[in-house]
Amino acid sequence: MIAPGVAERREDAIGVTRASEARPAAAADLRCVVVDSAWAFSALRSEWSSLLRASASASPFLTWEWLHTWWTHLRGSSQLRIVAVRAGTELIAVAPFRMTTGTAYLPCLDMLATDAGSDYLDVIVRRGREAEALLAIEQFVRSQRTTIRLTHLGPSAVANDLADRLDARGWTRTTTAGGTCPYIPLAGQTWDAYLATLGSSHRANVRRRIRALEQKFEVRFERVTGDALRREALDKLFQYHENRFDEGGSAFSSEPLRAFHDELTRRALDRGWLRMFVLRLDGAAVAVMYGFLYNGTFYFFQHGFDEQYQQHSIGLVLMALSIRAAIDEGAGEFDMLWGVEPYKFLWARHTRELRNIILFPSRVGGHLHRGLFHARRRAKALIRRYVS
Repeated sequence: MIAPGVAERREDAIGVTRASEARPAAAADLRCVVVDSAWAFSALRSEWSSLLRASASASPFLTWEWLHTWWTHLRGSSQLRIVAVRAGTELIAVAPFRMTTGTAYLPCLDMLATDAGSDYLDVIVRRGREAEALLAIEQFVRSQRTTIRLTHLGPSAVANDLADRLDARGWTRTTTAGGTCPYIPLAGQTWDAYLATLGSSHRANVRRRIRALEQKFEVRFERVTGDALRREALDKLFQYHENRFDEGGSAFSSEPLRAFHDELTRRALDRGWLRMFVLRLDGAAVAVMYGFLYNGTFYFFQHGFDEQYQQHSIGLVLMALSIRAAIDEGAGEFDMLWGVEPYKFLWARHTRELRNIILFPSRVGGHLHRGLFHARRRAKALIRRYVS
């Protein structure tokens, strides 16, 4: 069991909120610090970034920049419950949790940024410290005595081991598919060598479309390297999505989402891992690619184009030039992230499966929450059956 809190930094006159601490009895040299304020979250920035680089879970969706920006703009009514595990003064793990409401408005421990297009979520643990860090996080989760959702997990997520630990303690686990992420291995590839791996008709179409565009227009494929171009590219992307998608169907459909991406792209540009490209024809911006180059992988997040140029296969050309840019920059992989849209499989032959794990504690509230969860799933399945 987790011992009662041994220390607490309380609010002072300027409104700094608190982070309560608890020491796992089984590992006296470890401290489990519960970060429950925006101020304490902000203070973790440097250590968080260092820890992520030293972990096996590095992705842009676990960076301090992504999660802190999400919390700033999209947290809703949830409450921070980030678990920071320290060995002495060294930060060895962070579990980016929040407390929210689940089925039937019962409290639920959830992960930060489960929306806004976040993939490969996880707990972040320094390599070589997994056993002790997961013990501390497990004890914290058990002390909360509420359902926990571990969602958008990749195949090798450390959070899978946390779920195994809770399962062994008598918690009930429900695992569901979390979606498919197509990806392209690029290590050692040249553009021509990669094209040779594609189907012959698609390969010929790519070359033909690029050549036709270059014959008709002055073509520029411009990487965003400054803030003015970042703002222009993002505004264009918002515009393309607004024109193409019905209300609510776009990744940028609300003001909080737009504010999130505005701040996030600015922060990512400052850190050097934003990869935004603008495709210009005769000087006019006609398409935008929005992605990240992080830890050797290019993550394709969103794209958009001016539908007036759809007859020129602008989307296909944009993707081709983006993959070529990733190869030229030495990326080892091009990850197309969640989604099985047919166009992705024109480019990618490999996939990763995401999973969602929900764990219910072995107590009356856990049994109630589990029953409501499964009843809701059955109701949704029935609705889909009769509507389709």
